[in-house]
Parts: sequence; C-alpha cells; structure tokens
Amino acid sequence: MNKETFLQEAKEKESQLIETRHYLHQHAETGFDLTETKAYVKDQLVQMGYEPKDCGKAGVVALAGGKKPGKVFLIRGDMDALPMKEEADVEFKSETGNMHACGHDMHTTMMLGAARLLKEHEDEICGTVKLMFQPAEEIFSGAHDMIEAGVLKNPDVDRALMIHVMAGTPMPAGTVIVTDGGVSASAADFFRITIQGKGCHGSMPNMGVDPVVPAAHVVTGLQEIQTRELALDDSAVVTIGSIHGGQAPNIIPDNVEITGSIRTFDEKIRQYIKDRIEEVSKGIAATFRAEAEVVYYNGCPVLDNDADLSRCVTVYAKELLGPQKAFSQGELLAMSGGKASKGAGSEDFAFISQEVPSIMLALAAGEPEKGYVYPQHHPKVKFDESVLASGSAVYAYTAMRWLEEHQ
Repeated sequence: MNKETFLQEAKEKESQLIETRHYLHQHAETGFDLTETKAYVKDQLVQMGYEPKDCGKAGVVALAGGKKPGKVFLIRGDMDALPMKEEADVEFKSETGNMHACGHDMHTTMMLGAARLLKEHEDEICGTVKLMFQPAEEIFSGAHDMIEAGVLKNPDVDRALMIHVMAGTPMPAGTVIVTDGGVSASAADFFRITIQGKGCHGSMPNMGVDPVVPAAHVVTGLQEIQTRELALDDSAVVTIGSIHGGQAPNIIPDNVEITGSIRTFDEKIRQYIKDRIEEVSKGIAATFRAEAEVVYYNGCPVLDNDADLSRCVTVYAKELLGPQKAFSQGELLAMSGGKASKGAGSEDFAFISQEVPSIMLALAAGEPEKGYVYPQHHPKVKFDESVLASGSAVYAYTAMRWLEEHQ
C-alpha cells in the first residue's frame, strides 16, 4: 500500500464525494427513520461491488477484504440528522425540515469514499474491514441497537474507529486529532420524574395532595447530590431541563413531570447518581404524601479510548497526512501549553468502546476566519467539504495499516 498515492486516489474522487454529500444533506432524516438515506447508502455500496446487509432497525453493514486471513477492523459512520430547520447559507439546503447540523452527512460520505478505496485495494487487505453505517446517534440508540443485532459478530470485531468532523475549529481544514487513551466523552443519561399527587381546588388543599411543592423540593434536592455527595474530583453535572404541571392558577394538579440529564466521566459515579436521584425523589415525595416514579431513557456510557490503538492510529495518520496535519491530543496540548480535558458532550460510539478496543478521531472541518464560525447543532453551521477526501482516506488507510501490522 503506497501512502503517497492512497491520499491522491481519494482526492481524485472529490467531485463524487461532494455530490454524495449534497444528496445526503438535502435528504436529511432523523433517528431510525432513514428510509431514503439507507436506500442510497445500500445502492452506492452495491454499485461498488459490496453485498450490504441490514443490521438492526436501520443500520447497514458491509465487509471489505477477507481474501487474506487476519483480524477484523470496524470503521463507523453515523447517518442521522437533527429535527431542526436549516438556516445555513448553502445552495444545497435540506428539503426535509431536518438538518445535518452535526456533520453526519459528512461522515456517511467519507465512509462511502473509504468503501471505494477499500474495494480498489481489497486484495491488499490483511484481514477484514467491517463498515458500520449507523442510525440514531443523536438519540443515543443506534449503536446499541446494532450491537444487539450482532454488528460486532460474524466476523468478530477486534478494533473499532470513528471520525467526527468539527466545525468552527481554529485549525487548518483536514487536520486530524487522535484522542489519547482514556475517557474522551461523558456518559449521558436522561430521566423523567413524575410526582403523583391528588388534584383538587386551590381553595381546599387539604382535600388533595399537592405535587407542585414536592416537585420544587426535588429540584433543589437533586442539586445537593452534585455539591454535597461527590468528591472534588468526581466531575458530574445534573441538569433539570423542564417542569410541567397544572393548567389553571386555582387548581392543584394531579401530577408534575420533571425531566433532566446527567453527565459523568465514571461509570461508578454514573450509577451512584442514578440511584440517588431515585432515592431523593421518592423520599421527598413521600414526605409530602405524594409518590415519585423515576424513568431513565436514551442513555449512553463513557467513550473509552484504547491507549495502544491511539498510538498506532497517530502513527498511521501522520504517515498519510504528514506531521503538520495529524496530531495526538497530547501533542496538541503540549504545543499550546494547555491541560487535557474530557469532552462534556456524549457520543453513542461509546457503546462500541465498551465492547472492543476503540478510538475516536476529530477532523477539523472549518476555520472561523474562513467563514465557518458556527458550532455543531447550530442552524447556521457549515462544514468545509475539502476534508471529505482526506477523511475517506484516513478511514480506509488506518484500518488497512492496523490489520497489516497485526496479522
């Protein structure tokens, strides 16, 4: 495998990559409802000579290589968009009322670009590259669904890699940052607390059970978990996002619903907080003669990066892109004199990282001084399409190089 020509081959496909990205962007779909997106991805794979398989509710899997014995390296790209109206100044605006404001159309495009490169170099692959096209990342459900459907089996996956484009980043477009070993993204848990009382007229509170008062105490009480029950270095955030109850100023409602989220970097702390939210909520509700029910939904664990894989992928990325376009997280921090920090956001590739040694890469895709000023999830965010070719090459090259070195 010639690294000099490999990147050039990817760049020769740039116009095709941009065309693919525009189609996906215009047909943005959300969650597991990826009818057009999935059909497009499968059709493209079939045209390349693959035999794509459905996996779970809306996932797609394809295999490259397998002609030589060896291990299995998984590369993953997510396909879903966000349920928001686009305001970005682009000629290929979404036509669906949804928006690829997190760059998943870029990821899917780069995965298809990688698929083309892998097919062209299939005889050189020392093992198998498994391509995972995933739905429902934004709701932290897609990776888990595909794992349950067997994405890590038949053949069994040995290592896994994901790339995420980053907009509004003060680094040259196409620069790759390889995450160091350890946790890089927080666990996320969403909860709903229902305080059940007994509705009555506001002039006769003794005839009912007011759920509003215990709900107010629950909101205050939950903050004490973070500030009084965790050690100084046990980073966590408990957020209350909504409170709903009642319809009239003179009526005590039957119930109040509270929703919120938890972000943690440690699985033990994560479970402790979840347990305490239930205990605090039920205890406070009982004090005021009400009842509380706590339900958790759409959570994901911490994203844990494998240290050895991080070292390997850093080497491969530098080989492919050059030392000025590829850095480990530690190298960047040393150059800037900064201190390593974990991402407060969450990523459901974390489910994969809990099962097999994995790595997350960031790909700079828009410098503010060049007009890419908005961050992910903003209705005006834009991504620099010049990174599609290098992203495709990184996906394919790192997989092939790892397999080559670990036969």
